[in-house]
Amino acid sequence: MSLSTVPDLYGSMVFNNDVMRERLPKDAYKALTKTIETGKEIDASIADIVANAMKDWAIEKGATHYTHWFQPLSGVTAEKHESFINPVGSCKVVMDFSGKELIRGEGDASSFPSGGLRATFEARGYTAWDPGSYAFVKDKTLYIPTAFCSYTGEALDTKTPLLRSMDLINEQALRILRLFGDTQTQRVATTVGAEQEYFLINKDYYSKRMDLRFCGKTLFGAPAPKGQELEDHYFGPLKTNVAAFMAELDTELWKLGINAKTEHNEAAPSQHELAPIYATLNLAVDQNLLTMEYIRKVAERHGMTALLTEKPFAGVNGSGKHNNWSLSTDLGKNLLSPGKTPAENKQFLLILSAVIRAVDQYQDLLRLSVASADNDDRLGSNEAPPAVVSVFIGDELEDIVESIVGGKEYHGNKRTEMNLHVQTVPTFTRDTTDRNRTSPFAFTGNKFEFRMVGSAQNIAMPNIVLNTAVAEVFKDFADQLESAKNFDTALNSLIRDTLAAHRRIVFNGNGYSDEWIAEAERRGLCNYPTTVDVIPALTASKNIRLFTSTGVMSETELRSRESILYEIYSKTINVEAQTMIQMASREILPAVENYIRTLADTAKAKKDAFGEGFNCALEQDLIDRLCTLQYKAYRALESLKAAEAKAVGTGEKLAVYYKEKVLPAMRALRVPVDQLETIMPEDLWPFPTYGDLMHK
Repeated sequence: MSLSTVPDLYGSMVFNNDVMRERLPKDAYKALTKTIETGKEIDASIADIVANAMKDWAIEKGATHYTHWFQPLSGVTAEKHESFINPVGSCKVVMDFSGKELIRGEGDASSFPSGGLRATFEARGYTAWDPGSYAFVKDKTLYIPTAFCSYTGEALDTKTPLLRSMDLINEQALRILRLFGDTQTQRVATTVGAEQEYFLINKDYYSKRMDLRFCGKTLFGAPAPKGQELEDHYFGPLKTNVAAFMAELDTELWKLGINAKTEHNEAAPSQHELAPIYATLNLAVDQNLLTMEYIRKVAERHGMTALLTEKPFAGVNGSGKHNNWSLSTDLGKNLLSPGKTPAENKQFLLILSAVIRAVDQYQDLLRLSVASADNDDRLGSNEAPPAVVSVFIGDELEDIVESIVGGKEYHGNKRTEMNLHVQTVPTFTRDTTDRNRTSPFAFTGNKFEFRMVGSAQNIAMPNIVLNTAVAEVFKDFADQLESAKNFDTALNSLIRDTLAAHRRIVFNGNGYSDEWIAEAERRGLCNYPTTVDVIPALTASKNIRLFTSTGVMSETELRSRESILYEIYSKTINVEAQTMIQMASREILPAVENYIRTLADTAKAKKDAFGEGFNCALEQDLIDRLCTLQYKAYRALESLKAAEAKAVGTGEKLAVYYKEKVLPAMRALRVPVDQLETIMPEDLWPFPTYGDLMHK
């Protein structure tokens, strides 16, 4: 594919605005775009027109089926395919697709995680078309993004509360803009760019490891002789097969209108990253889910397997998904852009204050929004932010905040020219702030980068929390300022008081240091090391009030999600524990036994050949070391089996048991096994090692 074809290729499989303008009657096109642009309800009378145009276009693209594509609470997407065919007589069919079929579908709600909202015999659930996310053709099927709800109306997905949160922040942000005299903006949208990290490994090696196949991560593994110590992989030259993979991935994503922009090697061997251009939140969520799917699919075609799990290898960087969050108007203005003189930009300072307050008040929910058993292994390691939430705003903004809180005039100017003193290298303007890769929530110029999100995660929940929390603060600010007698006086006081009350959440230093964790505790910040620790925060009274008062989620929906989080955590650890048991029992211990037997046979052969007095100290020493570690591994294996056998119950009780009893037993088994790997011959170890997986 030549670059000249990219503009023609881009979005070619998407029923986007250009296609709609071309194929829909003017009235239908205007009605549909009004829904997309303003968030207003779709005019049902145009559904048949849109459905027919969508069907004709999809068939031209090779589609024979359609599906309502939705996001249940399982963490992955779901789809049920229906053909366009409609029988006419006994021997003929026509291709048909009605407005009713476009608007509504039906799925088995009891077969997806519902947290008790649906019993097995209460099966009916509905999918409902989301016009704000474009339909697309993939694998000869028309995909229609939809919301998913139960028969009784509760949201059983991530998209429904996401859409509610988008409407909410639009409503409250417009109130803020009107206070500053903006009467032109009609809609404020959250925009997001989700940077996606992942590993690529040899597909044959992947197939030989049970832990990778069942868990997406290694449960055993001694460090390779070389990890990422030399820091030579980051931004290094792409291997030929990786470059070919990335080229095809770009092509597939561009067809779907996904703005794949940046790609490079990440810090760990075999780790890579893809970053898109920003998109409206609803679209960004759907596109990131497609990006993860295509990373896996394209990797398979190149003889590789993609690992999106947060911590697939111990001892090297895990994978995250940096969620770059901002607010933009329909006129193209970024509300988080400080401008050239941020100290004088009162609208920006008010919005900045709102975000800082929202993060401080709902730091528990932000930690919860990224919680998973796998992400627990990543957070707090030296490649990811700690589990303690804080906000980085940079030196210039911190100085401005200090001047506002202290009642002093700000005279600083951090904008300087960079001169490398090489004649051929031009000077350039230095950014007003450095980047802080250790910060969980960092301001990076005109956006906030939420770096705690896990690589395998749907980004909907982190953004639901951000939208809802910020919108609540916007509402409170608007309520106060709309009733103020003197707007400027009230505005200045509100900014000052908010920053003074919530400056504890601002931290520009090293988030990896032990000193910061101690300092965070002194400041009264939350520290939830594990998922089990933070799940109860979802139904804390203040958080129930947040979601119910704003209409984003009902208490019933929140409690169902709490139940699902406990269930997924327990099931995840259970699968990992059972996998470890089988690998140790069926592969590792038998391999060690065979090597011990080989050593014993070798020692006997030497004595037979050279006499009983021949020195077989080498074999005996190896046998002693192997037998000691083998016994330790066996005892640890039996302890893990015993712990697993006692894992009974449901909900919080079971999750706490897995965290406190099963996980320590798993770690105890790994220690002697990894030591055994270092002294076993490579050809006798039963599966590929870290060296094989990351360096071949």
